[in-house]
Amino acid sequence: MSLLLRRIVPASQLRWGASTTAGRRCLSTGSPDTVAETAGINVSKLQITRKNPSTPPPSSSLVFGHTFTDHMLTIPWDAKSGWGSPHIRPYGPLALEPSSTVLHYAQTIFEGMKAYRQENDKVTLFRPDMNMKRMNSSARRIALPTFDGESLLELIKVLIRLDKHWVPKEPGHSLYIRPTLIGTQKAIGVGPPNEALLFVICSPVGPYYPKGFKPVALYGTTEYIRAAPGGTGAFKLGVNYAPGVMPQKDAASRGYDQNLWLHGPEHHLTEVGTMNMFVVFKQENGTLELVTPPLDGMILPGVTRDSVLSLAREHIAGKKRLGNLPDNLVVSERPVTMKEVKEASHSGRLVELFGAGTAAVISPVDRIGYLGEDVLIPTGEGGMGPVSRPIWTELVGRQTGAIPSDWSVPVAN
Repeated sequence: MSLLLRRIVPASQLRWGASTTAGRRCLSTGSPDTVAETAGINVSKLQITRKNPSTPPPSSSLVFGHTFTDHMLTIPWDAKSGWGSPHIRPYGPLALEPSSTVLHYAQTIFEGMKAYRQENDKVTLFRPDMNMKRMNSSARRIALPTFDGESLLELIKVLIRLDKHWVPKEPGHSLYIRPTLIGTQKAIGVGPPNEALLFVICSPVGPYYPKGFKPVALYGTTEYIRAAPGGTGAFKLGVNYAPGVMPQKDAASRGYDQNLWLHGPEHHLTEVGTMNMFVVFKQENGTLELVTPPLDGMILPGVTRDSVLSLAREHIAGKKRLGNLPDNLVVSERPVTMKEVKEASHSGRLVELFGAGTAAVISPVDRIGYLGEDVLIPTGEGGMGPVSRPIWTELVGRQTGAIPSDWSVPVAN
């Protein structure tokens, strides 16, 4: 049995800079029925209960999301006193009442982010500030308490430092980090909860494509929808994911890897499985147009989506030229329909189509099953096209530290 050592860690020993926002107060800006100002997360009150470090399994045996590190972070909240003392403790079960609102009304949100081990053994996070902003946005949407993102990030860094030996060394591997916030009010009834729990768990993961890039086939889903105007598609809520499992099984039974979520009578493209979607068209004047659906309330504002758009726009503006990325490139955030994709495929103007997300980074597509026929999509050498390949190279370089960038935030040396 592992030996547990409980100790209170003074803030002076936690090794963060002067920008720490311990004790900051935060304002919940949800609906009028949500809790008003409450005490913020106090980093200085962090408690750590250690366990003897265990030996991570061989990286070659990792299955995404099945293996977890030694410790986790928990922070309770209640409407009267706000955020309680953070606690890093051994990974293990949570104690929840059967009447907890998360179990009945899906009051749960989460994030997905990664830590990378660089060649010099430094561990970094990739654009974690964006995850904190999106998590607060999701919390407001379902009347869960908001929090100070900088304080939570400092605590996540402590958790990663404690379990640093779990961050894989092999190329293409990383530590997946899952912050989660749930309603824990012990009463059956629909309304803003008066109790909640924020927790963070970590999982070492291997590359999404362990044997190299393999383009995926999509099923253009018209029988179901992922999101609707005014709904919750733009937020990372647990309730958005369970309804997609059955359509995913249906797509697999038809011989496709993922759903391409289509919306409305014109079959607008929205997302690919759980990823944002990009299409590249060749215009009549030879210009390549990189298109992604706009953030209209149905589309999740993905961190990788924003990164792809930022890199493409920096290239076009000459701020950071990417090798092999075409110069005749324009970027559009606009609606796109399956009719446009199909016509471009038939006319030879469809250059590539790919998904973008934290897990896969870039996922190329080679065909879409649509209304009884397959719409074929070109794929370049190695499965990636002329736009996705150089963007992927730059993006992964920044994530791993091979390319210096302020998107890479140090965690531990």
